[in-house]
Order: sequence, then structure tokens, then C-alpha cells
Amino acid sequence: MGTANQLRAASGLSMVKVAGVDLPVAEDIKVLGVVLDRRLTFDKHVSVVARSCNYHAQAIHRISHLLTMDLAQTLACSLILSRIDYCNAVLHGTPSGTIHKLQRVQNNAARIVHQAPRRSHTHPLLKELHWLPIEQRISYKLAVLTFKIRHTAAPSYLSRYIKARSGTRSLRSLAIPFLEVPFRRTSIGKRSFSCSACNLEVSASCYH
Repeated sequence: MGTANQLRAASGLSMVKVAGVDLPVAEDIKVLGVVLDRRLTFDKHVSVVARSCNYHAQAIHRISHLLTMDLAQTLACSLILSRIDYCNAVLHGTPSGTIHKLQRVQNNAARIVHQAPRRSHTHPLLKELHWLPIEQRISYKLAVLTFKIRHTAAPSYLSRYIKARSGTRSLRSLAIPFLEVPFRRTSIGKRSFSCSACNLEVSASCYH
């Protein structure tokens, strides 16, 4: 994994020796159900999730005439949205095209629950179901994780990456408990938890 320049420099590398064993270099790898690719676009991971969700969406659609709306919503949440939300915090900062793939899946699920026409507008359907759009679901998951870390310092493997902002001068803004935003040179670095959690907090405060 790395930047475009780093991957270009390592393009001729096909094997890596670890403890005397030659391991092949792969284009992607699955860790805890998440497919990681070389540029961390998560495009293949989203494609896998979308394919699984579409399979269950079609199954629900076939029996939708036998279901009440509440039951259809329960099935959609347990079989589709649970897969969309699984580890979705890692998708923060990914290309909009990648997020749009999951949004189409959610839109399709909303139409199935409402038994709405295929080309109907989904914004009012999502609002009635109280489903946040995909991008907001990702931001919400990251915000909840950051809130828990700030108030419980757990999990410890993430809490050490964020710290409260401090300053030498007495400014009015220091009374607001913002997090310190670390400097990162690359776009992948700016998507790290230490940066994305802090930037999300600043954006939320500005919106408020």
C-alpha cells in the first residue's frame, strides 16, 4: 500500500521474504471482512458489499407483497443496512464514486420497503424511514467513535492518535475543546483516523 510514487517504485516487486518464506505481493487483501486495496480506494470492498446487499434486496423484493412495511424495514435493516454499516468508518474520504455505489444500494432498499416504482425519487423515502444517506452514516459512525474515545479513552489503540488542542496564547477559541489536527502530506495520510476525526469535529462545530 502507498502513494502512486511509492507503488510505482515497487512495481517490480512480486515476492517478499518473511521469516525465510517467500510471500507473493497481492493486489488486495481481506482483513476482518474488509477488502484493502493498494491505494485504499476500497472500490473492490464496496463492490463486494453491494453485490451481497443486492442479493438480499432481490430476495426481499420477491416476498415484499407478503410483508408489512414494518417487517420489510426490519429485514432491510438486518440484511442490507447492517452490511453497509459494517466498518464503514474506513470509507471516510474515499472517492465519491465509491460512496455512490453504496448509495444506490440503499436507495434500492428504500424503494423495496415502500414498494415504490424503480425510478421514484428516494430522498422522501429515506426521510420517512429515518435512514441517513451513506455519506452521513459514515460521518456519524466516525463521530460516535471519536466521542467515545474522548470520554472513555477506549479503545486505547485509537485514543493515542487524538489529543486536545493546546496553545501558548490565551485565545477565546481555546475554550472550545477542539482536537489537534496533525499535518499530513499525502491524501492517504489525510484520511487517517487522527486527521479525519479532528476535521469532522471542526466541520460539525462550524455547521452548528
